[in-house]
Amino acid sequence: MIDLKLVQKQPELLGRALANRHSDLNVDDFLRLDARRRELLTEVESLKNRRNAASAEVAAQKRKGESASDLLMELGRVAERIKQLDGETAKAKADVEAWLMRVPNLPDASVPVGRDETENVEVCRVGEPRDFDTPPLEHGALGVALGGFDFERAARLTGSRFVVELNWAARLDRALVNFFLDQHTRHEGYIEVCPPYMVNRATMTGTGQLPKFEEDLFKLREADYYLIPTAEVPLTNLHAGETLDETDLPRAYCAATPCFRSEAGSAGKDTRGIIRMHQFTKVEMVRFAHPDDSYNQLEIMLGHACHLLELLELPYRVITLCTGDLGFSAAKTYDVEVWMPAQKTYREISSCSNCTDFQARRANIRFKPKTGKATWLHTLNGSGLPTGRTMAAILENCQQKDGSLVLPKALITYMDGVEIIEPK
Repeated sequence: MIDLKLVQKQPELLGRALANRHSDLNVDDFLRLDARRRELLTEVESLKNRRNAASAEVAAQKRKGESASDLLMELGRVAERIKQLDGETAKAKADVEAWLMRVPNLPDASVPVGRDETENVEVCRVGEPRDFDTPPLEHGALGVALGGFDFERAARLTGSRFVVELNWAARLDRALVNFFLDQHTRHEGYIEVCPPYMVNRATMTGTGQLPKFEEDLFKLREADYYLIPTAEVPLTNLHAGETLDETDLPRAYCAATPCFRSEAGSAGKDTRGIIRMHQFTKVEMVRFAHPDDSYNQLEIMLGHACHLLELLELPYRVITLCTGDLGFSAAKTYDVEVWMPAQKTYREISSCSNCTDFQARRANIRFKPKTGKATWLHTLNGSGLPTGRTMAAILENCQQKDGSLVLPKALITYMDGVEIIEPK
C-alpha cells in the first residue's frame, strides 16, 4: 500500500508511475474521493464544535433559570446531522482506502520504462546452451517416456494442469526440495519455516494478493481461507502487526510448500508439460530489510537463486522487468530465466523482487531504529526455486541421444547415488 500523504501531496508523481505501469487507475478519481472525505470531516468537526458550545450555553441558561428550549432543539438537529455525517464519512474513508488498495507499488527509478515483457532488459547470460545432434525432446514427453510423469491419471484424479510424478520423478522432486533448502539454510543464513498452506483474508491482503487478484486464488467454501499461491504469503506475514528491532535486520526465511494457482486468464498457454500447473512445489525466499539496505539485499537474493542454477549446471539469463511487466507489489524485479532447448528459448524459473514498504504498510510491519520512531521496513521475496520448472529444465538440458537422463552432479547425493535415469 502506498503512502496516503504522498498521493495527497504529490499526485503527479503517482500519475506518472501509473502511466508507466499502464494502469487504468486515474489519480483524479482519488483526488475527488479524498476531497469529499475532507469536506465531510471538516463539516463534522464544525458541527461537533457547535454542539459543545451549545451544550455549554444550555447549561449556563439552566443555571440562570432561563429557558433553553431553542438551544435544545438546535442540539437535536446538530446531533442528527452528525449521526448522518458519521455514516457518510465512514463510507468516504472506505472509498479512499479501497482505491488505495488497488494502487500498485511505485517503480524504482532504476526500473526501465516499457509497455510489456518485450521491453524487459537483459542483464546477463550465464552458461552456454548445449548443442544437440538431434532435436531435443520436450520435457513433458521425455518425462512420460522415462516413466516419471503420468498426465492421464492426473486428469482422471483431478483435471487438466495436474501431473502424477512416479518413481525417479517423485524422488527428484523431493531431492530438489532438500537441495534447495540445504543451500539456503546451511550456506546463506535463511531460517527454514514450515508454514500453513491455508491463510486468511487479512494475510492475503497483506502481501497484495487481495483484493485485486482474487480470481487467481483457490478459496475454501466453508471458511474464509485461501490456499497459498506461494510461500511468500505466510512468510512475509509472519511479522504482521509487529515491530522488529533494527538489530534484527536483515532477517531471512525460506520454506518449501505446495503452491496453488487457478491460472485465470492463461487458457491455451503452456498446456503441455509441467511449466504452468494448478499445483506445484516451490522453495521461497523472503527477506526483511532496513530501507537503506533493501536494494543490496535484492542483489544478494538474486545471487542465491542464480547460484542454484549454476550448481545444477543449467544455462540461464537475468532480466530486469520493465514498468509495464512489473508485479503489483514490486518496486523492482529481476526474473531469472533458464534455457529450455526443446523450446529454443529462456523461460522464467525465478522472480526476485524488492517490495520496499508496500507490503509492510498493508501488513503493518515496522522496525525500531536506534534513534527515532518506529517506521516501515522493506520486504523482499524470490523463488529459490520451483521444483517443477527446475525438473523440466533438467530433463531438456540433460537428456541423452539414447533417451536417458544424466542428472546434475550436485543432485547425486540427494538421489542416493543414482546418476542416470534409463528409459523404461
